[in-house]
Amino acid sequence: MSKFLNATLIITLLAVPVFAGGIGRLATPDEVIAWDIDIRPDGLGLPEGSGTVADGETIFDAQCAVCHGDFGEGVDRWPALAGGFDTLTSDRPLKTVGSFWPYLSTVWDYINRAMPFGNAQSLSADEVYALTAYIMYLNEIVDDEDFELSKANFRDLPLGNEANFYPDDRPLTEYPLFTEACMIDCKSSVEISKYASGKDVTPE
Repeated sequence: MSKFLNATLIITLLAVPVFAGGIGRLATPDEVIAWDIDIRPDGLGLPEGSGTVADGETIFDAQCAVCHGDFGEGVDRWPALAGGFDTLTSDRPLKTVGSFWPYLSTVWDYINRAMPFGNAQSLSADEVYALTAYIMYLNEIVDDEDFELSKANFRDLPLGNEANFYPDDRPLTEYPLFTEACMIDCKSSVEISKYASGKDVTPE
């Protein structure tokens, strides 16, 4: 959700002129549309379109495999997109779309916004749907090469780790713990007892 709110803030800032010194102007409708590309977990913001696993494989081989591997396993230090199931509690968890990511909308949004590397936002909506479908196939979320992902069925396919993500509740659970004044055994002044440099943890 925070991603959606941040995007809204950016759009709002673009739309509000800065009058101090005569700088700024109202954003045009086309400029707002160009920024308003975020996709929410509930699917809000998804464009019309569709793409099959088979089409996604063709696009992936041509534009993605050089970094992410033929089967999403990752090349060198580039991120793996598939695998890592049941590794999150291990000493070396593999965080992929299938093992870690919470929402399919995050996959679609990231591909649409930032991929392919070096040529971001060059893919059509149909190509993004196809690539998302293929990544789902690599992670065994779907098992049919003819499966077609679209705006209509997007919300019917939750990712496996979604249940382990929850809303940020720190304003209710943590904030009160650090805003109350000390009322018991309080010190009259603050004293520095040690310096980090003395422990050889701070560079000269």
